[in-house]
Amino acid sequence: CLPVDGIRGVLSMARPFLKRATTVISYVILILGFRLWIMGGSMPLFSEQDNPASFSPHRLTRFLTYSYLLSFNAWLLLAPITLCYDWQVGSIPLVESMLDSRNTATALFGMVMVALSLHCLLALQKLEHREVLVGLLFLVFPFIPASNLFFRVGFVVAERVLYMPSMGYCILVVHGLNKLCTLVGKWGITALTASTLLLLLLFSWKTVKQNEIWHSRESLFRSGVQTLPHNAKVHYNYANFLKDQGRNEEAIFHYKTALRLYPRHASALNNLGTLTKDPGEAEKYYRQALQLNPQHNRALFNLGNLLKSQEKRVEAELLLRESIKFGPLFADAYSSLASLLADQEQFPEADEIYLRGLEQCPESSDLHNNYGVYLVDRGEPGDVQRATVHYHTAIRLSPKHHVAMVNLGRVSRSSNRNKEAEAWYKRALQVTRSVDVLSPLGALYYNTGRYEESLQVYKEAAALQPGSSEIRLALAQVLAIIGKTKEAEKMANQIIVEKAGCLECYRLLSAIYSKQEDYNKALHAIEKALQMKPKDPKVVSEIYFSKGNQLRELNLLDLAFESYKLAVDFNPTQAQAWMNMGGIQHIKGNYIPAREYYEKALQLVPDSKLLKENLAKLDRLEKRIQAQKATTES
Repeated sequence: CLPVDGIRGVLSMARPFLKRATTVISYVILILGFRLWIMGGSMPLFSEQDNPASFSPHRLTRFLTYSYLLSFNAWLLLAPITLCYDWQVGSIPLVESMLDSRNTATALFGMVMVALSLHCLLALQKLEHREVLVGLLFLVFPFIPASNLFFRVGFVVAERVLYMPSMGYCILVVHGLNKLCTLVGKWGITALTASTLLLLLLFSWKTVKQNEIWHSRESLFRSGVQTLPHNAKVHYNYANFLKDQGRNEEAIFHYKTALRLYPRHASALNNLGTLTKDPGEAEKYYRQALQLNPQHNRALFNLGNLLKSQEKRVEAELLLRESIKFGPLFADAYSSLASLLADQEQFPEADEIYLRGLEQCPESSDLHNNYGVYLVDRGEPGDVQRATVHYHTAIRLSPKHHVAMVNLGRVSRSSNRNKEAEAWYKRALQVTRSVDVLSPLGALYYNTGRYEESLQVYKEAAALQPGSSEIRLALAQVLAIIGKTKEAEKMANQIIVEKAGCLECYRLLSAIYSKQEDYNKALHAIEKALQMKPKDPKVVSEIYFSKGNQLRELNLLDLAFESYKLAVDFNPTQAQAWMNMGGIQHIKGNYIPAREYYEKALQLVPDSKLLKENLAKLDRLEKRIQAQKATTES
């Protein structure tokens, strides 16, 4: 036993340490209390893939694995050869048996720690080598929170938790080198110095190489796959990166690899479904993900959207509501559900969903934009003004939200505020020169008679998306109206070859041939358009009206009249057709029906000077005829 004076001496020496330790412990307790407070008084929730050992039902497996992880971390300090940003899901298989060879490393580590502890006790009695105790305390105590001893942690191995223990390790290494230097001669000290310098150079080189891995997301995630190819998590993360880059085939390979390594990875199944082109296969992946995790809000959302596209609206609605339930801050789910309800004309419910989404996700620019689109489409009084407010909010939240800018341009265009619309389109072009922006700007120029500017815009759009028949058709229409009919005709025929059902192509060709005064070809083209049997009555009316025009040019007045009659049958507001019917009857001397058709047209366009002139001519003819009759009778 130590004499009383010795005990007092130890206590006197330990007093500063105890004071510092008490201060540190107090700070730790305060920080932990603050952490628990901001987390709502509950511990964080982890999944099996985060820390597989802690979910094992066998105590022996948990004990052996946790013990082996201590030796594994110690080995990382000694020889940081294999380093990775993530050690989850299969990186270190569970130690499930006493016969596992890895238990040897655990036993060796235990013996070393026991030896260090005994050395510290003996040194404490002799009041020497206190640096060993400090090194051991720095090595052990900072690591305790990561050891699963008091609570479950969210990782298997994390190199960051070795930062403070490495200070204790450095103290022990320096102490060991110092002891060795006292035991060896001059040449031994030189050898030790050279070895230490070589070790420092090697560690420095490793640090430089490891830093290169963190230069970009791609290099980081790729290094994880190269270092731990049996880790499902690193394959999943790399696949996510590849998916974001549009490298879908590579992403699919790594998602499937992650699932082969860890078949219960619900998020990998969900993301694989989003990349699968076959809807049936995608649905299978989504449903498998939901079997593993029925509360996976992304899988619920994706499956709901898939079924929505297949017109399975009842199940789609249920899934989207579940997605919102388990992900109340997932703005896309509110938009998708609300649009589904709006498609079924359940406007009060759709409005409620949008408003609830905006309440939960007030910072979602996409949700504000989508709500604006919904309001414009609904078209109730005041909706356009409300939509404008939400479009502006979307741009305020996301200054580069070019979709909201385009939508503001469309709202301005519908109100004939063309300069304002143009300004919004041009502002969107500063963000992205995409077809979605160029196309409405080209249409604005076309509809306002600025054909040369429209031509340049559509040419740029066609260069960006050469496979788009809609863009090339719009370009052909501009070419036709500025007189470049040969180019327009060639382009329209090319589109017909690629897309046989291009109704508007035949209508354009008919207009081109009519402009070239080749009315037989114009009539043939419009007949082709009619053979496609369009469903929109207004479109059918316009086609019959165009057919009537070609027949009239060919002096087939009776057939032209029948075509105009069909035009007004499909669309009674087609004023020009009523007027042309009146003109044909006028020419044929049927003045009473001619007047009737003129008057119907005048009701639709009361300011038409041409109609008024035709009616005046009719009046004069009728008066002349009446005068002639009176003269004959007298």
